[in-house]
Amino acid sequence: MLQQMSSLSGNEKVKVLLAQCLFGNPDIILMDEPTNHLDVEAVSWLEDFLADYFGTVIVVSHDRHFLNNVCTHIVDIDYGKIKMYVGNYEFWYESSQLIQRMIKQQNKKAEEKIRELQNFIARFSANKSKSKQATSRRKLLDKLTVEEMPASSRKYPYIGFDMEREAGKDILQVSGLSKTVDGVKVLNNVSFTVAKGDKIAFVGANEIAVTTLFRILTEELEPDEGTFKWGGTITTSYFPNDNSAFFNDCELSIIDWIRQYSADETESFLRGFLGRMLFSGDDVYKPVNVLSGGEKVRCMFSRMMLFHSNCLILDRPTNHLDLESITAVNNGLSEFKGNVLFASHDHEILDTVPNRIIEITESGCFDRAGNYDEYVEWRRENVGGSLSI
Repeated sequence: MLQQMSSLSGNEKVKVLLAQCLFGNPDIILMDEPTNHLDVEAVSWLEDFLADYFGTVIVVSHDRHFLNNVCTHIVDIDYGKIKMYVGNYEFWYESSQLIQRMIKQQNKKAEEKIRELQNFIARFSANKSKSKQATSRRKLLDKLTVEEMPASSRKYPYIGFDMEREAGKDILQVSGLSKTVDGVKVLNNVSFTVAKGDKIAFVGANEIAVTTLFRILTEELEPDEGTFKWGGTITTSYFPNDNSAFFNDCELSIIDWIRQYSADETESFLRGFLGRMLFSGDDVYKPVNVLSGGEKVRCMFSRMMLFHSNCLILDRPTNHLDLESITAVNNGLSEFKGNVLFASHDHEILDTVPNRIIEITESGCFDRAGNYDEYVEWRRENVGGSLSI
């Protein structure tokens, strides 16, 4: 209780700021990304609190699950306009997509009718017997308009993974892994087997435990006890929780940085590849050591995609990303045909990507088939206690 704010973790700092914001039951609460750094248990508490709150809540968030559970209205700022939708995030997304599809369909029909009229006029305008019909169609043509489709400010990067080689039957065998970090035993006799096609979300109250496990599996750390063995056909790509080692002391431009990891080093290929990741024009010559957090994450995903691995290991990959990029990550991991081992704070990803949940505990691990919500329900009925990720 007497600790300095500077000594607290990101999770703890956000909780203190939330307490400050909510203290006194204000009539209006303004919140800018309140779920950043929070574990799922804390987010769940905040969702319940705000959903029942008597006052007005105005919030900016990239957490889709949070927006669905809390919001009764969505204000969409795009196309140079501000528009309010009644409903939660999912309703807004479906409604906005439907409106765009309707405009496109109406434009397509109008364009087809315009071509039909133009062809008739071109064929018969000089024909005396058809001149009245041509004049009539010219008047109709003047009344037809195609609704302009304004450019959206939202940009979705392309995040998709393909495998250079399909994995064989043996993927990964982990037996009795234990590891102590700074005097604390974060892994205690952890054992599990990964089957072909498994996408496993790793959760636990201690984030360092999951990060330590991933660093052992990628041979950045040695375990104190236990062994692990990858199958002979497995190739891995790792997205670390801390990417500072890739950027802090590096003065390369984005295009030269990504060239290190590409089999095709030509300017045209690299520019096209980076363009899909929203780096266009002179952006590709920006030094990587001055990039924002989100830009660095997009660089790391670019690097991973160039490896064409059949097993992906990702440690909280959506930190620093906007909603559009998080959606792209979600879709990319869901569509990937290989194995995925990952940790995430994004509830939607935890519900849509994994077919298994492994919780790292003080005494080992729990391992259950299903998504995160199914695991939480099983844990509540069979184990009790709270769960953080």
